[in-house]
Amino acid sequence: MKILIVGSFGIDSIETPFGKAENVVGGSAVYISLAASYFSPSRICGVVGGDFPKEILKLFKEKNIDTCGLEIIENENTFAWKGIYHNDFNTRDTVYTHLNVFENFSPKIPEAYKNSEIICLGNIDPTLQLQVLEQIPNPKFVVCDTMNFWINGKLDEVKKVLTKINVLIINDLEAKELSKENNLFLAAKKILQFGPKILIIKKGENGAILFNGENKFILPAFPIVNVSDPTGAGDCFFGGFVGWLSKTEDFSDKNLRQAIIYANVLASFCVEDFSIRKIQNLTIDEINFRYKEFILYVSLL
Repeated sequence: MKILIVGSFGIDSIETPFGKAENVVGGSAVYISLAASYFSPSRICGVVGGDFPKEILKLFKEKNIDTCGLEIIENENTFAWKGIYHNDFNTRDTVYTHLNVFENFSPKIPEAYKNSEIICLGNIDPTLQLQVLEQIPNPKFVVCDTMNFWINGKLDEVKKVLTKINVLIINDLEAKELSKENNLFLAAKKILQFGPKILIIKKGENGAILFNGENKFILPAFPIVNVSDPTGAGDCFFGGFVGWLSKTEDFSDKNLRQAIIYANVLASFCVEDFSIRKIQNLTIDEINFRYKEFILYVSLL
C-alpha cells in the first residue's frame, strides 16, 4: 500500500546524561519514514533549507523513500531545535526552537501522491494536518500524532482532525490533557468518542496500550539497558506501525497487535543511539530477531 508521510524535517542538537550530539538530523517525517522503510516504501512531504544534509537525501533514495514532495529552499535554514534531557529521560528543557523554513510551510501534495492509501500525519500544526486531508480524496487509513502544545493552543482544530482519522497515536500525558481524565481507560473512552476508531497511548519505558473499539491490548516496552537518546522514539514507533500495516494490507485486530509490537521494536532501536544513527542501518533480520525475542518475553508458554 502507498504511504504518504507529512511532518517536520529538522536539525537537532541534543544533550542527555549519556552524551550529546550537535546539528544532527531530526524531525517526525525523518524518523517515521526511516522506520517504515524496513517494511514498505513511502512518500514524504515537507520543507527543508539549503543546509539540510545532502547525505540524508541520498539515504532517503537508498531506502526507497520518494522525496518529490520535499520542498528545498536553498537560501534559507531548516527547522532547528535544541533540547537537554533530565536523568529520567521523561522530562527535557528546550534551549531553542528556530522555525526557519517551517514557519511558512503549507503542505502541497504532489498529484502523483494523491492516490496514497495510508496517510501519516506527523506531529505538526492541526491546521496543516487538515490541509493535507483536504488534498487527498480517498485515503484508506489515516494515522495521526499530536502533542500538548496543539491540544492546549488549538483544541478545536485538533478535534476537527480527530473526526477525519482512523488512528490517533499519543502519549499518556497527552491523552489525559485531551480527555481531561486522569485514568487512561476513561481517557481512551472519551477520546474514541471524538472520532478515531483506534487509539494508541504510548507510555514510554512502560510500553503502550492499543484501544480498538472495545478491544484492548496492553504491551510492555522492549527492555533496553543502554538508552542514549529518546528523541524520535515515538516517531519510529509510528513508522514501524504504519510500515507493517502497509506491508501486510491487513487491518484486523490481530494484525494491529502485531503492528504495535513491531512499532515497539523499532522504537527500542532508536533510543540506543543519538538521532537516526541506529535506525538508518538496521537489517530486517535484526528487527525480526528482536521481535521474536520480545514475543518470548511476554509469552505465558
